[in-house]
Amino acid sequence: MRGSHMRKAVVIPSYKAAETLPDVIATLPDELARGGGKAIIVNDCCPDRTGEVANDLAKRHAHVEVVHHERNRGYGGALKTGLARGYELGFEVFPVVHSDGQYAPEMAIKLCAPIERGETEIVQGSRMKGGGARAGGMPYFSRYLPNRILTTMENVVFGTAVAEFHSGYMIFSRRLLEMVPYQNLQDNYNFDAEMMIMAHLCGIPIVELPIPTRYDESTSSLRPIPYGLNVLRMMWRHTTGHYRKLLDDHSAATGQHHIA
Repeated sequence: MRGSHMRKAVVIPSYKAAETLPDVIATLPDELARGGGKAIIVNDCCPDRTGEVANDLAKRHAHVEVVHHERNRGYGGALKTGLARGYELGFEVFPVVHSDGQYAPEMAIKLCAPIERGETEIVQGSRMKGGGARAGGMPYFSRYLPNRILTTMENVVFGTAVAEFHSGYMIFSRRLLEMVPYQNLQDNYNFDAEMMIMAHLCGIPIVELPIPTRYDESTSSLRPIPYGLNVLRMMWRHTTGHYRKLLDDHSAATGQHHIA
C-alpha cells in the first residue's frame, strides 16, 4: 500500500564533490533520517578527497552510507550502483540528488509525492517548469537553447510531451526498477532520459514538478557536445526498436511485464 510512509533512499552519484557534498547532506530534509531513510553516496573513483569526505559524513550521520567504485563508471554507472544498493536494502522510492548541489536537495522528499499517491512510477524535477532554469542562471546559448531544441526533437521521436529531457533531478519507484532493465542502460548522463523513455514505453506517465536551479557551470562535468551527440544516438536507437527490445527481453527473463 502506498503513502507517505514509503521508505526512501536518496542516491547521490558523486565525482569531484569534496567541497560540495557536506552541504548537500546538510540540506537534505530532516524527515529522511527520521523516516528511516538513507542517503547513499556513490564515490565514482574520484581523484580528489570525495571518498574521504563521504566516509567522514557516514561516520557523523547514521543515515548516510557510502559505496566506493574501484574504477570510474560515469554518472549513469554510479547511479546504477546506488539504485541497486537501495533496492537491496528494501527501499521503495529513490530520489536522485546531484553531489554538486545544483538541484535543490531540500526538495528530495517533496518530489516523491506523486509516486506515494500512486499516480506514477517516475518523477522529474523540471527546470523548465516555472522558469527555474533561467532564474537559476542557466547560460542561454550554451545550455538553455540546446536543451529546448533537443527536447523538442525528442518529444517528436519518442511521442512524449515533456518540458525537458535533461534535468537530472529524477525520482524512481522500486516498481519501475523491477519493470525496466536499468542496468542495461547507458553509463553516462543519458541514463536519466533513457529511464524516461522506458517509463513511457511502459505506459507510465512522466510527472514533472517545477524545481529551482542553482546553476554553476564550473562544477558540472557534463560536456555539451558529446552529450548532444549521444542524445541523437539515443533517438536513433529508439527508432530502430532498441529500447522496446530491451523491455521485451527483460519481461521474458524476469516475468515483469511492462504495461504498454
